[in-house]
Formats: sequence, structure tokens, C-alpha cells
Amino acid sequence: MKTRILAAFLAVAALGLAQKVKSKSEGEALQAIQSEQDPTALMAKVDAFVAKFADSEFKGWAYTHAAEAAEQKNDGPKVIIYSDLAIEADPKAYHPMLMEAAELARSTRENDLDKDEKLGKAEKLAKQAMELAPSAVKPNPQITDAQWDEVKKEFVGDAHRDLGMIATVRKKYDVAIAEFKQAVEIPQQPDPPTFIRLAAAYTDNRQPDEALAVLAKMPPNPQLAPFVEKEKKRAEAMKALKK
Repeated sequence: MKTRILAAFLAVAALGLAQKVKSKSEGEALQAIQSEQDPTALMAKVDAFVAKFADSEFKGWAYTHAAEAAEQKNDGPKVIIYSDLAIEADPKAYHPMLMEAAELARSTRENDLDKDEKLGKAEKLAKQAMELAPSAVKPNPQITDAQWDEVKKEFVGDAHRDLGMIATVRKKYDVAIAEFKQAVEIPQQPDPPTFIRLAAAYTDNRQPDEALAVLAKMPPNPQLAPFVEKEKKRAEAMKALKK
């Protein structure tokens, strides 16, 4: 089982372990959220669940699933809204912290009037998640300690990825390089697009040779091939200019 799949499994497996449902109807509503595959329908079920079970101990879990669904739909504003609600329900919910930090970094533009405010919030969330993830309690005894350690490393890697994205928007490319390097080095199976972000940071920092080396070592990924080729051409153009 790949660890990023395992991470998704853990989010589901946590259901019913640390907390218990207060009624049969609450349990059925949670199961309906858990089994829903359509992102739009899932978000609607979460909204209905919270409206009906306002005092549920699973609000954080439900809102986290809604944030994941919004991420699937590329609905950035809802990723932020649901992540904020998940963190409000559970101040130690590091997964929505990372989702929101990434979305804020992705959506912030250089000329945004609230650029510093958004990036400051993103940085705070990423650093909070980085502090919380290593000591997170294993939610399912069926998961081995080694598997859980790797999942936690992935979350820490994602925090470094988010900090790298924030640094990129700030045009602090040396900081971005350092963060992206940790993002690809800490987990056994790093997030593939992070290799491209690392290469881009090298190119932006006028280090095209390093950028090309990263792209050459990147694991094959047909979906990302066009982006790899685009970044390769950018690095090669930079290299030609430096001659």
C-alpha cells in the first residue's frame, strides 16, 4: 500500500476510534459522508451533518473531508472555508492546516493587497502542522508503527512543500530551494509535483544546472510530463543566457 494512499485510509480509519457516536442517526450520517465519492455531494452531506449534529465530536473530521472534496474540485475558496472550520473544531487538525496553507500559497498573487496577510497565515499554518504531525497519535492499531512514521513524514514533507511555495511567491528562491529539498528528501514517496517546484526555484535562482539535475532524477510520471518538459526548456534557456 502506497503511503499517500495509506494517509487517506487513516483519515477514514480514525472514525469511531478516539470518539464514539452519540446516536445511530449520527453514525449513519458519518458513514454516508465516508462512502460518498462525488465531491459536490460530499460537501452537501457535510453541511447537512453539521446542521443536524451541531455538537458532534466529528465536526473536525467532517469538515476535513469537505476540504478534501473542495480540493478535488479545485475550489480554492471552499478549501479555505472548510479548512478553517475543521481547525476551529479541532485546533490540532494538521491536515486541514496543510491544505489551507497550500491553497493560500497557490492563490496569492504578487499584486494582491492582502498578499502579506495571506502568506503570513499560510506560513503560520504550515509551521503549526509541522510541529503537530510528528507527535500525532496513531489512529488505528492495525497500522504498523513503521507505516505511521512514514505517514507523519509525508505530512512534514507537505509542510516544507507549503513553506517552499510561500517563499516562491515572496521571490525568496534560496529559501524555497531549501524547503522543497526537504519536502522531497524526508518522505519515502514525496509529492511528485514538488520536484518540478524545486527545479523551478533553482531556475528562478539562476541555477539552471541544478534545475536540470532535479528534473533528470524525477521519477517518471506521464501526467506531469508536459510540465517537466516546460520547466526543462525554461532551465535550458536560462543556461544558454548564462554562457
